[in-house]
Amino acid sequence: MQLDVGKIYEGKVTGITKFGAFVEIEPGTTGMVHISEVANTFVSEIKDHLTEGQSVKVKVLAVNEDGKISLSIKKALDTPPGRKDFKRGGGPRRSDGARQQPQQEKLPQTPEAAFEDMLNKFKQSSDERMGDLKKVIDNKRRSQSRRK
Repeated sequence: MQLDVGKIYEGKVTGITKFGAFVEIEPGTTGMVHISEVANTFVSEIKDHLTEGQSVKVKVLAVNEDGKISLSIKKALDTPPGRKDFKRGGGPRRSDGARQQPQQEKLPQTPEAAFEDMLNKFKQSSDERMGDLKKVIDNKRRSQSRRK
């Protein structure tokens, strides 16, 4: 069977390991879903999300030269209603070039969004601290130059 990269297929979980799950798409055609591609949330135990014999939808991510098939369950899921996914750097922009934040009701955050929020808060905090340090250093330099 020739699999098309990017296409979604129905398959059956045939095996589970600590790093992923094997899914048989058709008899004799098996691919692997890495643990990071099982769900949109953090997965520490695959057995909490999948069981052997379970029927799942998978998206073909890649088929390498050796015939190994890379699959994703989370990318085969539909995007939740009301949610817009923008590519990195995309999305609407304001006149000053900064990204415009869409005005919408708060949706539960995905791990990626939660991480991005945490990173933005860290960056803002870091910028504020660097500004404070710069002021202190400038004040010390001014006071030393006055002493001379």
